Amino acid sequence: MVVLTAQYQCKTGMGDQVETALLEMMKLVKDNEPGCVHYLANRGQADKDAFLLFEQYQDESALAQHSETAYFQRLVLGTIVPLLEKRERTLYSAIQPK
Repeated sequence: MVVLTAQYQCKTGMGDQVETALLEMMKLVKDNEPGCVHYLANRGQADKDAFLLFEQYQDESALAQHSETAYFQRLVLGTIVPLLEKRERTLYSAIQPK
């Protein structure tokens, strides 16, 4: 399992637009990516322009395929990223019981 977290800090006042794009993204991932185990988007309670994404994929290939989809290119790279001040991504390996 591969886990990706992403922290987004939007430009001031852009949180609603980012949330709209993330809602569309979540549905598309759920409907089209069997290799994605979890795709969760969270919005800050105090700072409505802050987001935390938690994504879990079956393997590196599923994560790579996710990044290559047309809707990722359109929604994340084309719509969301231009609305951000900062985007930090961290990859993890899930701890599996033996």
